[in-house]
Amino acid sequence: MKHEGMFGKCKIFTEGYAYFFFRLVIGLLFILHGSAKFGSGIPGNWMMLVAGLIEVVGGLFLVLGLWTRLAAIISALEMLYAFVVVHAIGKGTINPLANGGEAALLFLLAFLVLVTYGAGIWALERSWSKNECF
Repeated sequence: MKHEGMFGKCKIFTEGYAYFFFRLVIGLLFILHGSAKFGSGIPGNWMMLVAGLIEVVGGLFLVLGLWTRLAAIISALEMLYAFVVVHAIGKGTINPLANGGEAALLFLLAFLVLVTYGAGIWALERSWSKNECF
């Protein structure tokens, strides 16, 4: 008899619904993260405008499950840039607790998970083509 482990009987939930919830929450949080950059209108700094657009559009694509891997790759690269340039170099320390970069690192790791596993269930892209295009 194969040992299923503690969560063996919850396989359907852990492989499908929990991952969908993960994708949904990360996407919604990224939309909020980006929309905060537009708090009082269009940001004056063009890099903040680009970052905000990537975050809002990327988060929306993640929520919808549309080109999930592509959106996650672009978003991961943006978070890597944000951590290295804005937080680590800009604040003079690599410690994320001291430079304020913990959100960038957490988003980066979440996007790497999304790049690895793709859209999962309830993805708009799958409803159109029965599989992921990217």
